[in-house]
Amino acid sequence: MLQPKRTKYRKHQKGRMKGVSGRGHRLSNGTFGIKSLDSTFINSRQIEAARIAATRYMKREGSLWIKIFPDKPITKKPLEVRMGKGKGSVEYYAAVVKPGRIIFEIGGVPLNVAKEALRLAAQKLPVKTKFIVARDYQE
Repeated sequence: MLQPKRTKYRKHQKGRMKGVSGRGHRLSNGTFGIKSLDSTFINSRQIEAARIAATRYMKREGSLWIKIFPDKPITKKPLEVRMGKGKGSVEYYAAVVKPGRIIFEIGGVPLNVAKEALRLAAQKLPVKTKFIVARDYQE
């Protein structure tokens, strides 16, 4: 029987996020958005911090849509615990984000307000992002 070819990279138990986003890569609700440029986990606290930063700058005018949801439980064992004895308890929940995934969308505000609001939101996230504008947008 053939053995699988060994690769340079070790397989990790957390899993590798290969490839680009298969869905959620187009604007659906808003006119402006931020798109992820690399893959990572974004936890619920980071999403909430980014949401607050964006809505605070927009002064509660216009609409903001969060296009990712933290549905992956991330577990962790306590410090100084011996090996075995099962899986650790859930520490937090995270959203799996791959390149191309839209994270936030904004509508109902001018371009300069949306750009600054999404820039402030992107600072709170652990992922490189890109500001995008809908194709049918006219100033």
